[in-house]
Amino acid sequence: MSDLPVDPERMRRQFPALTDADIEAYVTVTRRILENKGPAERGKVTRDIIEMARTARAKSSAGSQLTERERQALGYLDAIEKMQGTTVKRT
Repeated sequence: MSDLPVDPERMRRQFPALTDADIEAYVTVTRRILENKGPAERGKVTRDIIEMARTARAKSSAGSQLTERERQALGYLDAIEKMQGTTVKRT
């Protein structure tokens, strides 16, 4: 998995709270981001994914079904939050 900025096994060791699903979502979404050329495009894709994840979190909390892409975006956000040690309470 040398196409990723951080080896998933290293992430797993450094952040034991990450689940297999977190790692899978992180890898899938990171690859989607890195497919884009240049920082502006990558930034836009990342912002769009985070916005989708926040919307998916609210949608899931309301009991609605998520699409596969929404689940991946939410898994990516969950992974990022675990790695950052966020103290934000989820609603």
